[in-house]
Amino acid sequence: MKTSELSRATGVKVETIRFYELQGLLPKPKRLPNGYRTYSARHVERLGLIRRCRAVDMSLAEVRLIVSFMAEPAGSCQDVSMLVESQLEKLRVRLKALRALERELSRLRQECEPSRTHRNCAILRGLVEERT
Repeated sequence: MKTSELSRATGVKVETIRFYELQGLLPKPKRLPNGYRTYSARHVERLGLIRRCRAVDMSLAEVRLIVSFMAEPAGSCQDVSMLVESQLEKLRVRLKALRALERELSRLRQECEPSRTHRNCAILRGLVEERT
């Protein structure tokens, strides 16, 4: 299949496919005599893997690790488990920060009295003041 067909089949933009090729995440495609790239089911599978890794917020370096793990079928699953544990820890840190943000915004919203003017708005004042 051509690049545009691979893009349609996977939902990945053509520019992103080329970027992944340049990054070495996708195997180099064969070239037709006219110079067009031609992709196989292997490329579709790899793009699916990359998309799922990116969907769980893995960096390109982490995707590269996953690809390398898959290239070593006899390797230990411990490596994969450690990578996922690292992802979970990053997620937990982000969730904690998001919960703190939610509490702060809720606190600001509770202080709002809609009848006040902007000059006396507790939310605007709260956004200006730094809380420690």
